[in-house]
Amino acid sequence: MLISLVAMPGGGKSTVGRHLARQLHLGFVDADTEIERRIGCPIRVFFEREGEARFRDIEEEVIAELTARPSGVIATGGGAVLREANRRALHQHSTVVYLRSTPEEL
Repeated sequence: MLISLVAMPGGGKSTVGRHLARQLHLGFVDADTEIERRIGCPIRVFFEREGEARFRDIEEEVIAELTARPSGVIATGGGAVLREANRRALHQHSTVVYLRSTPEEL
């Protein structure tokens, strides 16, 4: 079972993902943490230096790799669903859960 969490930035994906993975006895991965590991710096720094398009390219690669896993819980980045390829990979290979938040909660 592979579950992907999507929400607005600050919507609790990582926190909920860790708890959900623990309850279901599954592995947990935060896509943003994986991206930072790969690029070797904070996303904010990379985004400023390389631009959004390059960041989204890397994010797409990471989402494709994470959704190829057989099981686990994935916390996506807040903007991951902006690209059709990411939406398609998430939908085809995992159960997608949208964490809805009000502006006040965010």
